[in-house]
Formats: sequence, C-alpha cells, structure tokens
Amino acid sequence: MTQGVRIDQELNLKGEVCPYTFVKSKLALEEMDSGQVLRVIVDHLPAVQNVPRSLGNEGHQVLEVAQINESDWSITVKKA
Repeated sequence: MTQGVRIDQELNLKGEVCPYTFVKSKLALEEMDSGQVLRVIVDHLPAVQNVPRSLGNEGHQVLEVAQINESDWSITVKKA
C-alpha cells in the first residue's frame, strides 16, 4: 500500500475493459490539479498493465499497482 499518500480521487472501473479503462482514467486526471493522486480500481487483467503504462507515457507518475483481491487491482497515479 502507498502509506502516507493522500488519495484525492478514486475511480471504480470494475466491469470496464481496455481502452475505456485508460480513457476514463485519463479524463479523470485531466479534471484534477497537478500533484493530486488518483486511485483507479480495475478488474480487467490487461488494464493492470495497459493503464499504468499509458498513463506513464502521458507523463504521470505511477506510484503503485497492487492486487486488492482475487479479481480487483488498484492503480495509484500522481498527476504530472
């Protein structure tokens, strides 16, 4: 877990598949201020790799990718 990091917004994308997981994450980040932290919850396995890679390519800092339970993953990203 990302201890000591304040999550400014959480986005639950369970049930969504790529590329929507990335697109919705990107749109959420666009509404946030620089330095704010977004946690994205996904259950689509390809999104666990694609979302952090794509957001990293956009210049954002991926703080953590962690499995929450058998089906869900948390992706924590700091806006550039």
